[in-house]
Amino acid sequence: MKIKVGVIFGGESVEHEVSIISAIQAMNKMDQEKYEIIPIYITKDREWYTGAMLKDVESYQDLELIKKYATNVVLYYKNGSFVLQSKGFLKKIVTDIDIAFPITHGTNVEDGVLQGYLQTIGIPYVGPNVYAAAVGQDKVYMRDIFKANDLPIPEYTWFYDTDYKQEKEEIIKQISALKYPVIVKPATTGSSVGIGIAENEDKLDELIEEAMTYDNKIIVEQVIPNLMEVNISVLGNFEHQETSVIEEVLSSHKFLTYEDKYVGSSKVKGKLALKTTPRKGSKGMASANRKIPADLTEKMEKEVREIAVKAFKALGSSGDARIDMLIDTKAKKVYINEINSIPGSLAFYLWDPLGKDYSDLLDDMINIGVKDFKHRQNKTHSFKTNILEGFAANGLKGMKGKLSNK
Repeated sequence: MKIKVGVIFGGESVEHEVSIISAIQAMNKMDQEKYEIIPIYITKDREWYTGAMLKDVESYQDLELIKKYATNVVLYYKNGSFVLQSKGFLKKIVTDIDIAFPITHGTNVEDGVLQGYLQTIGIPYVGPNVYAAAVGQDKVYMRDIFKANDLPIPEYTWFYDTDYKQEKEEIIKQISALKYPVIVKPATTGSSVGIGIAENEDKLDELIEEAMTYDNKIIVEQVIPNLMEVNISVLGNFEHQETSVIEEVLSSHKFLTYEDKYVGSSKVKGKLALKTTPRKGSKGMASANRKIPADLTEKMEKEVREIAVKAFKALGSSGDARIDMLIDTKAKKVYINEINSIPGSLAFYLWDPLGKDYSDLLDDMINIGVKDFKHRQNKTHSFKTNILEGFAANGLKGMKGKLSNK
């Protein structure tokens, strides 16, 4: 019997479309001999839909057609199963699923909100738990944890939008202490949305105002000089981790932009170039220009791998996370930039050179999700004793008296 995998994607996020691309890539690569793939699309207005048409990227050209031909559903636990039930007057069970596979990016879906719902109803799911997802989405929380674990990070400061409006001069003074240029980022968005580099104070104010349109929490950090950006993927959970090849990200800008990531030509240099040709249109993170493997010394490669695993464990990550790093090539110093708990395209392109194709990677991720579920099941989360026993007989009598006097 096939395992029913509910692939959840979309959602109220600025990375909505990127999530659609990542999910469709994954659904097309899942082993259909082993899994029955059930797409679960969350619209930007937070409605859930399922239907075979959702596996086709062309369906998303007209969202009204999805609302007309796909089935609007809710996911919940019923009679020992996790079911997708249609909404509306004539409610019926459309199907059930065995495990959820969130392939979501950004605020409201990758940040622990969705994981919290899945964990509340008790369904097994793939990827980070609530805590790892939350800190993996918030660049401030993430850096605080990295700092506490002695991981190398750029100097930074952060503030809320309300603080900036009230104490603008003081905050600019704190930022100036970092020395220009600095990079301004919304704390909880991804895909380089709302990010910019300020060479001076005038540009700084403009970028902060832009970042505040996306988030109420802003982080500003030093720009690493002589920059090389490298990424590596870590697969596993707290028990076991393995690392992918390391890529050097190529960009014509001072940092990897949204356009670099998702609207690139998919040019790849190095060993992987023999297997990849330039393609038109976005292929998710596979569209970015990259060099595989990155041009690193053996010593630096080892350092990148060690930092990646330590960061992965420090955040309690699970599944397949991509760790992005910054290297000062002159000082030969590695800094950790951030972790992507559910990376674009699930970073499949970093595993292929090692002989792990996308289908195998997805299979590994599902197996890890099952193991994580079993770990949670084996822990005590509630007690059989009930402290409310006897409360009705004693406590409510007093309550009734108080209520009757009102």
